[in-house]
Amino acid sequence: MGEGAAIAGLGMTELGRVYGRSPRRLAADAVRRAVTDAGLGLADLDGLVVSHGLGGSPGIELADTMGLRDLRVLTVMNSFGATAGAMVAYAAMSVISGAASAVACVFADAPLRPRQSSGSAYQRDAREWYGFGGMTAALGFRDVNTPYALAARRHMNRYGTTSEQLGAIAVSTRQWAVMNPLAQMREPMTLADHQNSRWVAEPLHLLDCCLVSNGAIAVVVTGADRARDLARPPVHIWGWGQGHPGHSKERGSEFGLTTGAAVSGPTAMKMAGVTAQDVDICQLYDCYTYTVLVSLEDYGFCAKGEGGAFAASGALGPGGALPTNTGGGQLSAYYMWGMTPLSEAVIQARGDGGERQVAKNDVVLVSGNGGILDHHSTLIVSPHRKGA
Repeated sequence: MGEGAAIAGLGMTELGRVYGRSPRRLAADAVRRAVTDAGLGLADLDGLVVSHGLGGSPGIELADTMGLRDLRVLTVMNSFGATAGAMVAYAAMSVISGAASAVACVFADAPLRPRQSSGSAYQRDAREWYGFGGMTAALGFRDVNTPYALAARRHMNRYGTTSEQLGAIAVSTRQWAVMNPLAQMREPMTLADHQNSRWVAEPLHLLDCCLVSNGAIAVVVTGADRARDLARPPVHIWGWGQGHPGHSKERGSEFGLTTGAAVSGPTAMKMAGVTAQDVDICQLYDCYTYTVLVSLEDYGFCAKGEGGAFAASGALGPGGALPTNTGGGQLSAYYMWGMTPLSEAVIQARGDGGERQVAKNDVVLVSGNGGILDHHSTLIVSPHRKGA
């Protein structure tokens, strides 16, 4: 395995308002699609890494659903939106070490229900609000929107970031989604549309917030030398890193100002042998427009506090200096946790982007953000073998 590891297969189910299948069935479908995409059979898999959320004992139950036997690697991981990057890193290490030869990584979710609003998909049961958690709920902290709004407001207060600058991220992301046949939201958006959308939790408008989607996405990781001879062009994994800052949400902490990208980014780039200036395409975790902005800063694409101006410059959209979230991201395409940016990275690295394909795709950065800025993962991938 001297050439390292590569993503050899990508499997995506229908995404969005897809009803009638459990997360486990969706996950099995995505894995089968990824294996077929790679030109392999299920019997070739000897590793399975599952993101949590499938219920029960998700690893062994998913393996049983697909008839997988004698796996050499089987694990369940949860760093929320940072899980995809962590899963791929774990799979790459397993392959490079010889612990396994072909590892599928999968995420699936089905929170949407017929005739129910997207906003109700992740609502917490009021019975969970007790003790100190009950006090914060009484103050309005009943979902993830509120603490992210707090983080965005802190960035605004410190650096002068504006709602219009956040809106520029939403607009550029929608420009990419218009060109993606798989995107849920393909109607063009203007900055005025963003500003006129209703408040969710100030300073976040509705169009600052990601979609909710049902579906599943899987990738197959194998040795780069083996991947070279399979059905699709390999996407080489050059580097990876994680960051878990542990910021407390209190006065004097760095919450909202600095994220785990400040640690995971340099770790992944050092392993890959690149700098921020070498990155051609970014696939950044965009649960909110704010997370794109602060990640851009922490990765070093602009100075701290200048993310808003950088986004407003047009750098992120089609024809910009740093094409970002080229499939429409989670804001406009589909919400599959960290598999959203990862899937688009594979598509772009393979040259499969169609109308939205970016010409220069030598180095692609993939980020994942989990919890309330609690976890971060970074991958550096490329269509080229490392060092070639």
